[in-house]
Amino acid sequence: MTVRELAEALKLEILTGETGLGQRVEHGYVSDLLSDVIGNALENSVWITVQRHVNILGVAKLKNIVAIITPRSLKIEEELIERARAEGIALLRSEWAAFEVVGMVYAILMKA
Repeated sequence: MTVRELAEALKLEILTGETGLGQRVEHGYVSDLLSDVIGNALENSVWITVQRHVNILGVAKLKNIVAIITPRSLKIEEELIERARAEGIALLRSEWAAFEVVGMVYAILMKA
């Protein structure tokens, strides 16, 4: 499944335009602790987090995370969106709480 297909299936808001939408999503990970993501997230994952600072992009690049989903329609600064575009990482936003987003991502990836 591609990032685009996942975003469409979950009706996620795509904040970074076409950036990274063709990347393959193979796994998902949820955590707000950067060191936990570094230690445990798998490559080609979509990462669900409430964190919205530039350090999430460094972690995503380090772990080859293809997209980051922010729950609860949380505000994302334009600077982070621009940096994500430059790094080739899709930033997505959901109106749902993280709990619901994780469940939906899991269900979709298990069918793929």
